Amino acid sequence: MQPVHIIGAGLAGSEAAWQVAQAGVPVVLHEMRPHTGTFAHKTGDCAEMVCSNSFRSDDDVMNAVGQLHWEMRAAGGLIMAMADRHRLPAGGALAVDREAFSAAVTEALRAEPLIEIRTDEVAELPDDGNWIVATGPLTSDKLADAIRRLTGTEALAFFDAIAPIVHADTIDMSVAWEQSRYDKGETEAERRAYINCPMTKAEYEAFIDALLAADKTEFREGETAGYFDGCLPIEVMAERGRETLRHGPMKPVGLTNTHNPTEKPYAVVQLRRDNALGTLYNIVGFQTKMKYGAQTQVFRMIPGLQNAGFARLGGIHRNSFLNSPTLLDDRMRLRRQPNLRFAGQVTGVEGYVESAAMGLLAGRMAAAEAAGRDLTAPPFTTAMGALVNHITGGAEAKTFQPMNVNFGLFPPLDQMRGGRKGRKDRYPAYTQRAKDDFSAWLSAQ
Repeated sequence: MQPVHIIGAGLAGSEAAWQVAQAGVPVVLHEMRPHTGTFAHKTGDCAEMVCSNSFRSDDDVMNAVGQLHWEMRAAGGLIMAMADRHRLPAGGALAVDREAFSAAVTEALRAEPLIEIRTDEVAELPDDGNWIVATGPLTSDKLADAIRRLTGTEALAFFDAIAPIVHADTIDMSVAWEQSRYDKGETEAERRAYINCPMTKAEYEAFIDALLAADKTEFREGETAGYFDGCLPIEVMAERGRETLRHGPMKPVGLTNTHNPTEKPYAVVQLRRDNALGTLYNIVGFQTKMKYGAQTQVFRMIPGLQNAGFARLGGIHRNSFLNSPTLLDDRMRLRRQPNLRFAGQVTGVEGYVESAAMGLLAGRMAAAEAAGRDLTAPPFTTAMGALVNHITGGAEAKTFQPMNVNFGLFPPLDQMRGGRKGRKDRYPAYTQRAKDDFSAWLSAQ
């Protein structure tokens, strides 16, 4: 049997290699470290955690991340097994001893007879064989160039310009209203495609003051890049003049507040639908380098967002990722060259757990293909299925940015539609449905 080749031994590549080998298929795992390093990695170990030691919430009843943990454990995931073995006290979160965790993953992969680890840099994309590209947010320049040549110059981003994403059911629609600027659009849905949050002059001035005073993060060494005007951080725009935002993403023209039609807003913050389900909205033009704590404080100053729940906060940082909704099929294969699968953060998922989960799924799909079978993704009522559905078609391609798993990616429960008061009932219903459906998916293999 021909081996599955995997490029990158981060969390996604390590998990993919484990899953392929557990299916009885040989693996060649290519990792350029330690011979070729990155500005963030310190070792040549597999599954090195470079940003934090947390896999976030381990609550598989009330939290979508915890549900993803549950699914990975149910599927025999190596990453979760080693995380559990090396966990540290962290309340309801799953935190690990980073060095011990990475060493344990590396040891497990090296001990598996079907896995061969090669310390080499893959600089080109092979046009035959069964390959998984799991190179993460720090894809090497040579391989990134190869991906760009194959997919198109605009298909691979090198810096996230991330606007915050808000759960739709946390927006106060007694303050906000639906309307596209100048009522543009041929259908009623298009004419109501944006949610608008109005500001008075006093509210706008207070917002600018808070924005300018907020704590910001800085680029790390090796991560710097010049801004371009299409994705300036909002605080940089504000520094250019207090009225800049009001003449940019917060301009009030072409809009009429349906709650108060006679009073013209001084400024308007617009939110645009971010997924097919209509459960998530991104704040238009609000990419930022503010620290996360500052973001929640400042953005909740916006009328209508005073109780906003954030599926993702904003940022601008080095992160190579594909425009996956336009490039990948529902088996995570490159449509133009289907012998190549992509997994991990390069597909546009955000976070350690999400990356490992996409590696788990890509590994199982590649192993099935090697054995002459076809494996579909889990139902998108599951955490893993919701993620892969989002990156391969559920997200809006024009505004696609990396995303963490969250309940906004799950299809709504018809019997439990509603606002914040229903969450204590809805979240357990989401996770129970996910457990049932994921278990059925596993049993069918």
